[in-house]
Amino acid sequence: MKKTIRIALAALAFTALPAVACDYPKRADIPNGATASKEEMLAGQAAVKAYMSAMEEYLACIEKDEVDTIATMTDISDEERANREAALTKKYNAAVEEMELLAARFNEEVRAYKAKSE
Repeated sequence: MKKTIRIALAALAFTALPAVACDYPKRADIPNGATASKEEMLAGQAAVKAYMSAMEEYLACIEKDEVDTIATMTDISDEERANREAALTKKYNAAVEEMELLAARFNEEVRAYKAKSE
């Protein structure tokens, strides 16, 4: 009887735990290089670096989440596995593209900042 109660309590504890979610990071604010001060540009640079780091964590999280999910699926078909892999690839590539676009935009603002300082 005690063993049954412990098993029931353990099952309840695990179902009460929130699911771990991979949170997509908030996009960093980029200062306008044509009007920003040096301090604003440095703050923008720090925000971009923090965003990039958070995005790297997000990418690792979505990969791990998919691996863990697949591991729990006992009878997954090849088609479903391929569909899940394709969806993960799209999600991953979209996040990487977002990182590249943000970096390019920040670099444009750095060039604008340097141009006004010349």
